[in-house]
Amino acid sequence: MPFCQTKCTYCNFHTGVVSAGRFAPYIRAVQREIAGARAIFGATGITWKGEFPPVDTVYIGGGTPSLLDPPLLDELLQSIREHFAGSFAEVTLEADPETIEPHKARAWLAAGINRISFGSQSFVDEELKAAGRMHRSADIYRATAILRECGLHNISFDLIAGLPKQTHDSWRYSLAETMALSPEHVSIYIMEIDEGSRLGLEVLREGSRYGARELPNEDAMVEFYELAQRELKAAGYQQYEISNWAKPGFASTHNLKYWRREAYLGFGAGAHSFSGTQRWANVHDAAAYVAAMDARKSAIENVLTVTREMALEEELFLGLRELRGVDWRRIEREYGVELGEKVRRLAGSGMVELETDVVRLAEGKLGVSTEVLVELLR
Repeated sequence: MPFCQTKCTYCNFHTGVVSAGRFAPYIRAVQREIAGARAIFGATGITWKGEFPPVDTVYIGGGTPSLLDPPLLDELLQSIREHFAGSFAEVTLEADPETIEPHKARAWLAAGINRISFGSQSFVDEELKAAGRMHRSADIYRATAILRECGLHNISFDLIAGLPKQTHDSWRYSLAETMALSPEHVSIYIMEIDEGSRLGLEVLREGSRYGARELPNEDAMVEFYELAQRELKAAGYQQYEISNWAKPGFASTHNLKYWRREAYLGFGAGAHSFSGTQRWANVHDAAAYVAAMDARKSAIENVLTVTREMALEEELFLGLRELRGVDWRRIEREYGVELGEKVRRLAGSGMVELETDVVRLAEGKLGVSTEVLVELLR
């Protein structure tokens, strides 16, 4: 859902702050897209062979979908169940801590939502304020308690390494508080300064708003990330992807589909989809999206046929994000390429590790995946 209460200073997503009156019309538009998916694909040049696969995961992201009244989320999920078969084993809702209330949490569970991912980002109020977040650390504790009391046993926290005003001590504190609350899943994202964000523009202007002059440097961000690796491992979390850690059995099934190039369908403004041979995306502007759905037209703005070369690059780039690595001999067979000499050379330089037919980024080298990819595709 492309709506938020406020826009974070570092955000460049196509989200906006709008009145709650626009929420229901938007959900109705998404329901129309779900119901008319086959017809929309046919009119847009998208080919999907056979039936849609059974749905085992749903991810309701944002924006801030937890702003919606629970009945709207229930109706959205009902539409998916009406038009798609499946087990719906993992149904995730992104939620900001300050939006979580007991009546909402109970309604989410009743609707089938069984995983909450919320952007805690930091446990230091000064950092949250500088980032433009609405919540404070007290909201994280309160929200976690509400979810637990309502019987929700799959919670994911997001933390950002490199927020304005962040120090080694404050980062260590945020990690410690995260582990004390013991979520089942943790995502750590290294801060990226985007020119399209308010913070990015301020950095370019060499200004001081939004803590632009108090950003940790790149070396500090790497140290924050490596500290998170050590601390989370010691606390029993398993790192399974560059940015993601989970307690045993709680890796995000939905997100694994992206990294493993499995087919998925996205509905809503800015949503992306992948059939295995084509990728496509809807218009980002929410008003334009709703207008297209109201007119029974396609909101898809581009369709890309994935070439063999593109697929090979995706296999390696996405596969190397997972700590389990990739089967390089399978890739050789399927794509008719020779990787053996390159893989062995990278292993000799300590960039990757080899285990039979599997190549993975070496421990301590997760930040150089791009360099490894360039070498393998050279």
